[in-house]
Amino acid sequence: MFIAILGSKSSGKTTVQNYLLDNKKFTLLRICRDQRGQPAPRGDNSEGLFFSTALDLLNHVTRHWRSHFVTGDLTRRDIIEIFVRRPFFMLVYVDAPVLLRFKRSVTEKLTLEDFVMQHDVESFGHLESPSAGTRDIDADPSSLSSIRDLVNLRITNSFPSISDFHAYLDGLNLLHPGHLRPSWDAYFMMLASLASHRSNCMKRRVGAILVRENRIVATGYNGTPRGLVNCNEGGCPHCNRASSPNSSYECLCLHAEENALLEAGRERVGQGGVLYCNTCPCLKCTIKIIQTGVKEVVYNLTYKVDEESARLFDHAGVKIRQYVVQEEANFLPVSNS
Repeated sequence: MFIAILGSKSSGKTTVQNYLLDNKKFTLLRICRDQRGQPAPRGDNSEGLFFSTALDLLNHVTRHWRSHFVTGDLTRRDIIEIFVRRPFFMLVYVDAPVLLRFKRSVTEKLTLEDFVMQHDVESFGHLESPSAGTRDIDADPSSLSSIRDLVNLRITNSFPSISDFHAYLDGLNLLHPGHLRPSWDAYFMMLASLASHRSNCMKRRVGAILVRENRIVATGYNGTPRGLVNCNEGGCPHCNRASSPNSSYECLCLHAEENALLEAGRERVGQGGVLYCNTCPCLKCTIKIIQTGVKEVVYNLTYKVDEESARLFDHAGVKIRQYVVQEEANFLPVSNS
């Protein structure tokens, strides 16, 4: 594993690096001169292996990819993009609240305003004055904002002591392979959450993925049936009843689970089908899941009928379990509650 660490000033980057060197026996790698042709900043007294260029460093870790390496010298997006192609590379971003970071940097004798100005330059690059016109703040390849989509793991260091921070890092288990490659549960739940973003239901967005032998059989998200007006355009009076709370209309929306099951059909569900859903199935969907022969349901968010659904699944011999998203990697998009 090769871990590159970057993040905001005084956030604890060096602490994470030293944690890996001292506790996990990583080897420190350094680039003799940074990408701008200046001496690479050290920040500590650790010994390490030095390389003339980032490509030389990459060649070394590729030849020795089963060993563990760490660096803090990869700072530009165009360079990091070369590394993220490798399955052994993990980019860790360390951050902390601005005021807390300012208090940690008191030895530098900066005013809060100066510190915030440094933060802005570090995060967004050298911003031009308003009179100079606008530009893309993510265009600077050395700004932190330019690499946010490449980060595997984000760490927030708001801990009062290094020992507390170390305990947190112990819990993260930075060497776990799940940080580099999602487990099947994480993979399918990510797809279910992604599918939910296709929903236009006015009540909530739900996505479902039907799987058999770790192969996707069908996907679904909730919304009005084909050919009808979309829910968010008024197609389902029930879901839009906020404007008329006393409405007695029945809901016209198909649920995500229903859409996935309808797409697959009973024959394609087959033996050992697993349904991943970002929200626990309601009773309406539970009975259909049971009827179509699904043998396991994995969900993320809870729902108001969890216990009743679980009772029916148990009675029918269908396994149900909740997958709790861990702070293990930057795989899952934001869930909808």
